[in-house]
Amino acid sequence: MMGTTNILYIGRHPEILATVVRLINANENWNGVGVMNDEEAKEIFLKKDFSLVLLGSGIQEESEAELCAFFKNKNPNIRIVQHYGGGSGLLKSEILLALGNTK
Repeated sequence: MMGTTNILYIGRHPEILATVVRLINANENWNGVGVMNDEEAKEIFLKKDFSLVLLGSGIQEESEAELCAFFKNKNPNIRIVQHYGGGSGLLKSEILLALGNTK
């Protein structure tokens, strides 16, 4: 039996963030957490064991590079995926692909 997979979503748009987290949490094996700013993302990343980080649209390049470096430094095995929308089917596919199970 597999445990719950924690997924961190970082996005700049409150409505999209709420939708993505809701879609992630619709899967009983996933626990989605959404944040809007980098400091909050770093704080929560240190408190929870995340398997995947989703980067939403609107994140500046410098910010993205800094976040990726931070996450990789704390957990070299973390998977980081850019998610720019496209509906729940695409989101689920991206997550399953990133986690390495195509079921």
